[in-house]
Amino acid sequence: MTANPLLDFSSTPRYDAVKPEHVPEAIASLLAEGRALVGKLTSDAAPASWDGFVLPLADLGDRLSRAWGVVRHLHSVLDLPPWREAYNAQLPEITRFYAELGQNAGLFERYKALAALPDFAQWPRARRKVVEDSIRDFRLSGAELAEANKPRFQAIQEELAGLAARFSENLLDATNAWTLDVTEEARLAGLPPDTIATARAVAEKAGVSGWRLTLQQPCVMAVLRQADERSLREALWRANATRASEFSADAGHPEWDNGPVMSRILELRREAALLLGYASHAEVSLVPKMADTPEEVVAFLRDLAGRARPSAEKDLAELREFARGLGIAELQPWDMSYVAEKLRQKRYDFSAEALRQYFPEPKVLAGLFGLIERLYGIRVEPDSAPTWHEDVRFFKLMRDDQLVGQFYLDPYARDTKRGGAWMDEARSLRDQSGSRETPIAYLVCNAAPPASGKPALYSFDQTLTLFHECGHGLHHLLTRVSEPGVSGINGVEWDAVELPSQFMENFCWDWEVVSEMTAHADTGEALPRELFDRVLAAKNFHAGLAMLRQVEFALFDMLLHSNFDPTTGKVLELLDAVRREVAVILPPAYQRFPHSFSHIFAGGYSAGYFSYHWAEVLSADAFEAFEEAARERGSVLDRPTGERFLGEILSVGGSRPALESFIAFRGRAPKPDALLRHHGMIAA
Repeated sequence: MTANPLLDFSSTPRYDAVKPEHVPEAIASLLAEGRALVGKLTSDAAPASWDGFVLPLADLGDRLSRAWGVVRHLHSVLDLPPWREAYNAQLPEITRFYAELGQNAGLFERYKALAALPDFAQWPRARRKVVEDSIRDFRLSGAELAEANKPRFQAIQEELAGLAARFSENLLDATNAWTLDVTEEARLAGLPPDTIATARAVAEKAGVSGWRLTLQQPCVMAVLRQADERSLREALWRANATRASEFSADAGHPEWDNGPVMSRILELRREAALLLGYASHAEVSLVPKMADTPEEVVAFLRDLAGRARPSAEKDLAELREFARGLGIAELQPWDMSYVAEKLRQKRYDFSAEALRQYFPEPKVLAGLFGLIERLYGIRVEPDSAPTWHEDVRFFKLMRDDQLVGQFYLDPYARDTKRGGAWMDEARSLRDQSGSRETPIAYLVCNAAPPASGKPALYSFDQTLTLFHECGHGLHHLLTRVSEPGVSGINGVEWDAVELPSQFMENFCWDWEVVSEMTAHADTGEALPRELFDRVLAAKNFHAGLAMLRQVEFALFDMLLHSNFDPTTGKVLELLDAVRREVAVILPPAYQRFPHSFSHIFAGGYSAGYFSYHWAEVLSADAFEAFEEAARERGSVLDRPTGERFLGEILSVGGSRPALESFIAFRGRAPKPDALLRHHGMIAA
């Protein structure tokens, strides 16, 4: 066994052994190995070949990705000072190495030589895609820049990597620093018992009396949706809305302000785009995506806004009228979720909290795993591996007694873990020396942990999130493509990568599925059908407001990265202009949403947030095939349709264009009708 656990690639990551002090040695060793290999490959006089050139580079990339992936993952889920320091110390080295690779003219020329081979057109499609994608990525990495410009381009990439890490760290630190101690239990009226119990436990751990509220998302959402005290809702809304902004100086931490970080990120992205010969970062971002131009995306988003606006205006009018009946004369942002929940309860006779009692985590997981088995013939079984936290579980996927893949599930929020939910890869499917390495994924959520002696209870939204991230995981784990660079989610256009995840969410709205994954936390009773029918009737409750808000984010992102000059413009002024165009309610001037918009400043979605809408067209249309099967054969969990989805979408990864895969599954190009029907904007 390798002494340094980060350099042991024989099995799953050794989370029981790896320590921050292992990072410098492991990364230095791999980078030295990598530079030596690059030198050998570029000096080799033999013609480039798949086995002699592409595979050795891929093997190097696989080892470096797996070692650094452990460090990067721990920086996200166990952000303690030693791990943060280890990550930040090596991030410039990693970034510099990849920048060197991307600008290496020798490597670039050898990839182009492969594409020019007389028999290249007869290569397997997946291998051709690897070479074609590599040539594209070399160009986007500055391989064709003048030698005088390459050092500057590399310096930009290094600085951008550091700024993205700093953005996330500022947000996490600002989130963790804010607390509100409540000493009178009456102020917590309306909150769920487990939220109150958690607040009590947090206070006891901190050595204070009463209850401590935090900006962990389960707490924030519970307060905004259910706390009867309006001032309490306002306090948490304001704290959440101003995280990591200039208001952090009020807490004695001006260094947490993400304003300067955002400005510098935008300046550097624009400079890099201009060096590459593009007019904007948005143009660069769209090169590997399905959409062609920023103008095409902006037109798509504005069309969606136009379709959603009448519904959103009606939704807002309803909320304002209902709020007046609750004694709220002027509806404010911290009232929106609360009033909407009260209106939902009155109109559909159920509350989000009452519904949550039917979704204990063990039952939800059993339902999810049962769905996977019925659709794809894949069993999900408990497995064992070292983990980074006691709450983390490990599972394996089996088909016909053959191991397909494995995944970690890290389900709960905690103060060392960044917010949100995501899937990441720990290992890709690889054929190595006659044997096959199966893929491994991370599924990370931020649900409320168990409280009051009950299992963790998932809200319906958290159940949707779990299914969403599982869709990403299945895309990675069920691949049958082992060529490096196009296996699993690799090589999939960014605006299509959300297709499998959003597709999975649809099953949460089907009674056949939901009836098998519910049991009341106290009585064990399954969710009554009549209650589910009310939930289904409420599915599109205020869908116009929800869609318009997402369009606001996506349009802001695209305009920010296309026709915005960060040296003269102001980010908040652009956001205000977007809101005046598409929003129906404006937040207070002090709101600092961009300062926590990790998707575009630290999460890889810059000039790409629109992909959630773009892919939703694909996912809704794809799910319609299962609805058609249900009408014909009586079950939405139709195995033949599931096998086709597996064969044409999930298993092919990035080995062919996403549109080609979609057409292979549906037999035609995608249509927006299913999306509009799912959102209640056209009749079913």
